[in-house]
Amino acid sequence: MSGGLFRRSIADLIPYEPGKPIEEVQRELGLDRVVKLASNEGPFPPFPAAVEALERATRDLNRYPDGGVYALRTALAEHHGVALEEVIVGAGADGVIDLLSQATLDAGDEIVCGWPSFPSYVLDALKLGGVPRKVPLRDHVYDLDAMLAAVGPRTKLVYVCHPNNPTGTANGRDELLAFVERLPEHVLAVIDQAYFEYVDDPDYADGVAELFKQGRRVVVLRTFSKIYGLAGLRVGYGIAPKDVVTATSKVRRAFDVAATAQAAALASLGDEAELARRRALNRTGRDELDETLRAHGLEPAGPALGNFLFADVGDGAALFDRLLRQGVIVRPLASFGAPEAIRVTVGTPEENAFFAVCLGQVLSGVS
Repeated sequence: MSGGLFRRSIADLIPYEPGKPIEEVQRELGLDRVVKLASNEGPFPPFPAAVEALERATRDLNRYPDGGVYALRTALAEHHGVALEEVIVGAGADGVIDLLSQATLDAGDEIVCGWPSFPSYVLDALKLGGVPRKVPLRDHVYDLDAMLAAVGPRTKLVYVCHPNNPTGTANGRDELLAFVERLPEHVLAVIDQAYFEYVDDPDYADGVAELFKQGRRVVVLRTFSKIYGLAGLRVGYGIAPKDVVTATSKVRRAFDVAATAQAAALASLGDEAELARRRALNRTGRDELDETLRAHGLEPAGPALGNFLFADVGDGAALFDRLLRQGVIVRPLASFGAPEAIRVTVGTPEENAFFAVCLGQVLSGVS
């Protein structure tokens, strides 16, 4: 009876399968401890100011949130030195990608991105009948010359994941700026900087300061889900041209971002000392994971700039399953276009050490 009910563009899509809760994994496998290093969440809790803001916000949960996200958008505009009308807020950076797709793509329109990369670029286009042009990476980095060659007359969006999820790598400043400069005028470049606050590479370009504010027609994505510790609330944003913001407002749900998310994100802005502390801890943890992988004959892609590492292990699903049975959850990457690899998120020092022990046991055949 449902043969003609559903849209043809979703026929071949596979529903997202979330991982099981840690408690359920412990119960099923009889494990005393399970460590999750799979989803690129930060190991840090929300900022104390965000927790206080959340507590205050719960007193008014009988009211709908501000549908225009006015206070947070105003603060973000001031933080970046842009206009209020140049800020989009969504349910995570992923939510902004969805809004951009809805606002721009008709059936048959194209997007271009590197591959393997963040699957939402591709999935959101496919849902709308769009055509994704996936350009293979070059040495685990976006091949910007090949991406430019893939742009056609029906290309609407070109994504640069910077640094790239899942490989953790990024194009250098001059290469990225030159790429955006060479894009045709009918294309909107989306620079996804979800991991921006982790980066301390001097050759890394700030998309807002060095592209958007220099007059380039780009959207720059950021999120509060990573270093700010608000993944459970889903709030991210984009800095974008005014006409793009207006178009996304036409397809956005009326109350898309929860009141708690707005309050916590607003309270998180401005604590640069805590961001620097977390960035330094992440760098140390990433180095520890890198050493662990190399000690077992695995070579992570790099240099990695985010809070995770990518490694070719031959069969990502198989190693995922073996680590799971030891109590460590990593990310197999078939859905990202890399079935041979896993992605490991930086955890606390104790979690990183537990991963090292479990990886050694798995690869040595000790259970």
